[in-house]
Amino acid sequence: MTANKTRPALLEMRHVTVLRGERAALDDVSLRIGDGEHVCILGPNGCGKSTLIKTITRECYPVVQEGSSISILGKERWDIFELRALLGIVSPDLLAMCATDATCRDVVLSGFFSSTRIFPNHHPAPEHRERAEAALARLGIAHLAGRAVAEMSSGEAKRTLIARALVHNPRTLLFDEPSNALDIAAQMQLRATMRELAQAGLGILLVTHHVSEIIPEIERVVLLRAGRILADGPKARVLTSERLTELFGAPVRLAQHDGHFHLW
Repeated sequence: MTANKTRPALLEMRHVTVLRGERAALDDVSLRIGDGEHVCILGPNGCGKSTLIKTITRECYPVVQEGSSISILGKERWDIFELRALLGIVSPDLLAMCATDATCRDVVLSGFFSSTRIFPNHHPAPEHRERAEAALARLGIAHLAGRAVAEMSSGEAKRTLIARALVHNPRTLLFDEPSNALDIAAQMQLRATMRELAQAGLGILLVTHHVSEIIPEIERVVLLRAGRILADGPKARVLTSERLTELFGAPVRLAQHDGHFHLW
């Protein structure tokens, strides 16, 4: 999908460095992602992918230095709750926090409160409940509304998190390692869901170390290694055996079938 050039970019980073402890998890990164663009950030574990997501969602902050800047949807300063209403986030961190007796419906409703379940001080409005039911129906899990997340399969729980991310009608969905802990059938279902959402006009930002997760609708791939951008461009040019061997530090071969890529 071509980025919407009439609206501010989803992300504009210039010479950004983010420290985790004393280590630079992102090191002098410059990156622009357009609003509505479908992009994959690909790299091995520990390369800085999760730090990039946390920087976008304002859980991590860059080092203040001359020439460095970051804006999200055209703004450098955000109310965090307002920002997260515009970004639908599907993360394994959220799944771990939601693996309780909270019901599917409550987890989806919790998206309105930036929590992981409904607490006594939360009072969802009728509109919230209507939007939650619509999101459950859209993901095909309305029949699971009253089931505890802890009693679901990993695929059902993942779809619950996607429904939670959709309740705000976000402009972009951020998928952080989405197929972790999913069996083959659930992975295929997840990719089909991601394709449907991309085709419906939602921007998709996929952060992963699995080449097989890159759906055909994603046109651009950014390779991230040791906190730095190794390559950035159209996936047909970026996804080569030579580049991926350099990225992962191991000899790999690459195949493509029906718009999907596979490594071995």
